[in-house]
Amino acid sequence: MHSALNRVQNVFGYFTTVASVVAAVIALSSFTQPQAPSASLKLRNIQVAKGRPHYYSSKREEYAHVRFDLDTDLSSIFNWNTKQVFAYIVATYPSNDPTEPPTQAIIWDAILPSLLEPWHENQYIHPGPPPTPRNGKRSSRSSNSGPTYSRTKRPGILKLSNQKPKYQITDHTGLIANRGNATLELEWSVQPWVGMLTWKPRRDLGVWKKLKGGVSKTFSFPEVIGKKPADMNTVKGGERNRGKPA
Repeated sequence: MHSALNRVQNVFGYFTTVASVVAAVIALSSFTQPQAPSASLKLRNIQVAKGRPHYYSSKREEYAHVRFDLDTDLSSIFNWNTKQVFAYIVATYPSNDPTEPPTQAIIWDAILPSLLEPWHENQYIHPGPPPTPRNGKRSSRSSNSGPTYSRTKRPGILKLSNQKPKYQITDHTGLIANRGNATLELEWSVQPWVGMLTWKPRRDLGVWKKLKGGVSKTFSFPEVIGKKPADMNTVKGGERNRGKPA
């Protein structure tokens, strides 16, 4: 006869096998869920200053401050196996050395949770109300300069106007003014409940469609604030205006 320990081991082994198979089926089934995300991303304003972009910076350098408008629908990315989506805006511009790849810098990011994920303050928008504290009062403080929750039942909907960046754009050379051919692009990664991480598809993959839109028009970084350009023109908001620097 089998001992009690052998029986417990057999039951536990059978349980882990069944759980692993169920988890694999759930992970694979999420790839059959159609996805058709869309987004509109526009540059609102851009300014370049010279100083210390962070309190821990050891030297003065040029850094860019970018504001943008974002109207996106990522609700089709959420399915039964989506825990949260990490969305972020990437600024891309050519390097000074033509042999080097383009430079990329993240200027803004947000955690978009699913309906089933518990609420916590690090989330940018939650589809349900936050928990009520013991004192019965809800906190209106937001750590991400935006709403911490929303009562919408469709996670992944973002409508941002003149949004401030969370991070400044700096370059390893310390110079970024007058750099051209720059763009903003929406990126994301999906964290599932079970399975592997997935990122924004670059092309159509079966029922997964690539993002429609989500890239801004090409723009140039302006002169440093306070510096008088030779032709008395400055760039603000991606457009060239005549007059004093903003």
